[in-house]
Amino acid sequence: MHLNLLFYILLSIHPIQEDISDTSQISTNFFISTDSISLWKGYTRYHLQVGGRDAFITAPNQRIIEKHWVWRARFPEWHTEMDEILLEAGFHIAYINTDNMFGSPGAMELWDTFYEYLVREWEFEPKVSLEGVSRGGLFVYNWAKRHPWRIYSIYTEAPVCDFNSWPGGKGAGIGDKGSWKALKKEYGFASDEEAREYKDKPVDNLEILAMAKVPILSMISLKDQVVPPTENTFILNDRYVKLGGISTIVPCTRGKQELLGHHFLIETPQYAADFILSNIDRPQLPLNPDYYHQSGADLQNSYIRFERDKVGTVAFLGGSITQNGGWRDSICNYLQQRFPDTRFTFIPAGIASMGSTPGAFRLERDVLSKGPVDLLFEEAAVNDATNERSQKEQIRGMEGIIRHALSSNPATDIVVMHFVDPEKIEQYNEGQIPEVIRNFDLVADHYHVGTINLAREVTHRINHGEFTWEDDFKDVHPSPFGQSVYFQSMKAFLEKAYSQPLIGNEEISEHSIPKALDTYSYDNGSIIPFQNAIDLQGFEGIDNWTPDLNAGTRRGYTNVDMLVGLHPGSSFTFHFEGRAIGLMVAAGPDAGIIEYSIDGQEVKKVDLFTRWSQQLYLPWYYTLAAELDQGPHTLEVRISDEKNSNSTGHSCILKAFYINE
Repeated sequence: MHLNLLFYILLSIHPIQEDISDTSQISTNFFISTDSISLWKGYTRYHLQVGGRDAFITAPNQRIIEKHWVWRARFPEWHTEMDEILLEAGFHIAYINTDNMFGSPGAMELWDTFYEYLVREWEFEPKVSLEGVSRGGLFVYNWAKRHPWRIYSIYTEAPVCDFNSWPGGKGAGIGDKGSWKALKKEYGFASDEEAREYKDKPVDNLEILAMAKVPILSMISLKDQVVPPTENTFILNDRYVKLGGISTIVPCTRGKQELLGHHFLIETPQYAADFILSNIDRPQLPLNPDYYHQSGADLQNSYIRFERDKVGTVAFLGGSITQNGGWRDSICNYLQQRFPDTRFTFIPAGIASMGSTPGAFRLERDVLSKGPVDLLFEEAAVNDATNERSQKEQIRGMEGIIRHALSSNPATDIVVMHFVDPEKIEQYNEGQIPEVIRNFDLVADHYHVGTINLAREVTHRINHGEFTWEDDFKDVHPSPFGQSVYFQSMKAFLEKAYSQPLIGNEEISEHSIPKALDTYSYDNGSIIPFQNAIDLQGFEGIDNWTPDLNAGTRRGYTNVDMLVGLHPGSSFTFHFEGRAIGLMVAAGPDAGIIEYSIDGQEVKKVDLFTRWSQQLYLPWYYTLAAELDQGPHTLEVRISDEKNSNSTGHSCILKAFYINE
């Protein structure tokens, strides 16, 4: 073909008004040729290819500043009356041919590519209205669940909402054997049973879509035997409304009903167009924080203590986000205002860099030693992920904290909070649940403990357009604005828990303590002074230790007594009883490598130098063994001749031992 008959679309093309004959900019993924522009009912249609799939954009005959658009799924020439009304109103209509992909994950990747192209290169509005006809329902609902914050509204006609109904034909519908075979191949299902057990059909997992308040309008025929509404629209509508979603069903009963009721007259295309138009201007309400809360066993005990007994002890265990105040101070102020006659004791037990494993071992010293706790707030999701604690450690640490707290006082109410960081935002936006949150939720569910998932809430609020990370939240250690986001969610959690008035006969009850998830969980952890070490060779106890090197320190790890060894060959011995043993060290720029053995067994090595050690004497908990037999043991530690290539020395600066009895 001659070059002037085939040329590439400009990356910055503006339909109709721009000169598209300039070939100075080339996109290798999207192209248009002179014979790929057509007229459709008086409107210009641009034909493209995306990922090897045909696509088109139908443009309005007027220039508009805001490029609103409708994205059609399947059968783009069917019932186009609404599209014509919207084109006249200045909308663009977009379509990509993903026939025989049935809304599969592969189809969704193509949709993501097409969306990004239209928003970036054609400067379409980031939010879109979706239109799905028949099997197009599989596409629009699956993509909307994937990106609820990109959706203004969803309009469907006779939509497939469960592929077991069509094409599977596993219910009252007639099904389609050929399409069913093709669908199973597209999704990678090895059998009908595997397809039936698939848990992410349009009728499934509607919670986030409902929370985002995406409105749905469905046109159906009550006589449809191909896509029976009883197996599709009615089920989706019922679940969606019960979750708080907005959904309207319009039964079309006039005119001919053909193809076993699947083809029917759209009686009110203007009504459908008005639905699209009205939801463009719909005000965006802030998200409800309740969606991110799991109440667990409720907070009845602490409520009785605060409201009736007029005393209360509230502890905050965590890392630097807890140590720094902000939300913590706001919670203290809120509780004092909510219960003005109550005498509160607040225990701030946040220490920078600490996660669940340190929390489990210092719980006794920093919290429980101060008396019975009525309400415990615990957070570790950021540090456990950043510090690369293993899945086993995360579960053992969190279970150790909860189990130890309940063993000390079975009436303690506990709330686990999952704070946010950029990695968690990225994971949630990719449809993943961060591993550390999965692990902590597993423990919380087992013990019926309440959770506040602030990582997910902040992600969704950013996506919802309420604020940005860069300008508002700003950091893992939140700005004052970010601290207020945390506090407002926690306040909503507490207000719901303390909303019902006490009638006078309530009693404090003990929370049940189920069988442990992990028999080696750190549920009886404690800290043992380094002064219990014996046979010191080259190690020296130093009073009021401060580092000689120019590096940062953490509170509690400077101007305190330390056991310090600086040279290879220095050693000590420690006798203990318990199932786990570890070292609390200050791992700074000169941190060395230690060799250790327990009960004369195999000699192992631990490099004390961390990725932060060059700038900081980092407080670090090194667990040397965690699955020992109960009983007496002997630990022998020696500084190795080896060292990390980034370290300036061989030091082992020991603050204390920790054991799990």
